[in-house]
Amino acid sequence: MEAAVAIVGLLFVLFVLAGVFVTVKAVKAAKRGVDRTVAHARRTVEDTTLRARQLAQPGVVGELAQLRLSLRTSMRATQEVLYGGSPDDASLSEAIGLFERLSAHGHELDDELKRLEREPDRATIGVRLPDLRERLERITHSAESLRWAARDRARKFADDDLASLSDQIDVESGALRHWTRVEDAMDPLRDPVAGRPESAGPGATKGPGQGQPTDGPARTGATPGPSDAAARSWGPTPEDPPAITARDPRTQPSYPWQKAPRTEDTTT
Repeated sequence: MEAAVAIVGLLFVLFVLAGVFVTVKAVKAAKRGVDRTVAHARRTVEDTTLRARQLAQPGVVGELAQLRLSLRTSMRATQEVLYGGSPDDASLSEAIGLFERLSAHGHELDDELKRLEREPDRATIGVRLPDLRERLERITHSAESLRWAARDRARKFADDDLASLSDQIDVESGALRHWTRVEDAMDPLRDPVAGRPESAGPGATKGPGQGQPTDGPARTGATPGPSDAAARSWGPTPEDPPAITARDPRTQPSYPWQKAPRTEDTTT
């Protein structure tokens, strides 16, 4: 009795622990989903605000908004390409490490541009704009280099896989057409009969009425030529391609849309 109570209590504890574990995992997954949704909404609002500021406020404020928008767009596109291709290509891990280091410089530039938007001295902003624009071009150029290199790598892998698949399909198609006689001499499926001498059969001899003199090789027991052996051969030679055997209609599978064959009574 005590053992049964202990087993029941142990099972209850295990069920409770399993429930707590599942609940914690579900809460963490929901929290991650909420965080992603909030971050995406925040990015959308910031991008919309920057576009509106770029159009509504010409001058240094609009140029700052344009620089921030270009930086965010380039870095986000590179991040999507690298992190999206990393599950299929492990070689992108080093590129992701370089992108993370580049992202630190991008965040620093974005924070500086954000601080300058609240700067009342427009003349100071105008003086610093060339240096900020140069830093932006260097960061975006590096991000674009990583992004296009990853895309070219993925496209190269896809082209190689397609070429290999096409070669395999060509080989399989040739194997499926093994009964055809190919005229190309370089094709491995060419009929090997043409141009290859055959051994004479045991009963193939040349008589005097076949255009050969009686005192020639026929009288001395010489072996007849390949043309006579081929002319006297009744069966297929070993070099001939295998013939296609017709299917027996009695062994073919029947389908629901086919009519049953009519059977006729035969009288003997």
